[in-house]
Amino acid sequence: MNYEFNHSGVWLLAIIMIVIASWFFYRYLAPKSWHEWAGAGVVQAFIIALYAEMYGFPLTIYLLARFGGIDKQNLDANLWSTLVGLGETGMFVSMILGYVLLFFGIGLFFQGWRQVYKARDEHKLVTSKLYALARHPQYTGLFIGLFGEGIVHWPTLFSVGLFPLIVFIYYRLALREEAAVIKEFGDEYLAYKAKTPMFIPRREHWQAFWDGSQSSSTR
Repeated sequence: MNYEFNHSGVWLLAIIMIVIASWFFYRYLAPKSWHEWAGAGVVQAFIIALYAEMYGFPLTIYLLARFGGIDKQNLDANLWSTLVGLGETGMFVSMILGYVLLFFGIGLFFQGWRQVYKARDEHKLVTSKLYALARHPQYTGLFIGLFGEGIVHWPTLFSVGLFPLIVFIYYRLALREEAAVIKEFGDEYLAYKAKTPMFIPRREHWQAFWDGSQSSSTR
């Protein structure tokens, strides 16, 4: 049976988005150890699967239409539009909410990278600005960005399935990084760790977290 999907079949755009997203990811979170490469590989799979379905072929919608019993009339490549039945309106709302989270995550990712890059040159422990609010703001930004783009904006079977795996992998990676930092900075890092959350800032600090994602001026 043939199905007609709106907003699909633009493979050139899918390739362009995969290249851009991959370049940004590897540029600012360059893996070094095999643990980092393993995590990066899962994120890469997330990116490829997401944009291949977003602009190429909507495999998730096809499978749900073929085997899931959803309405086969007026199928849309966007899962929220198809399931909720709001058409273009549903896709627009999910796109706006998803992009807000995506750019928030990108901001955290980039500003966290700037702090780490500078601290490595000065051989210092990073505990200010974003790092005063969470110990791993770069990973928090990664999680928020992927959640916004792959769950809120354009959920697929692959993105929904890979997202918790990505969180688990980077949680384990963060533990390994902290063990190495403790060996280098000892009690200084242990004192910082005791008062600073790992990924999620305290409720009263979310405004500062948001502000810090927009500029490097967070105290």
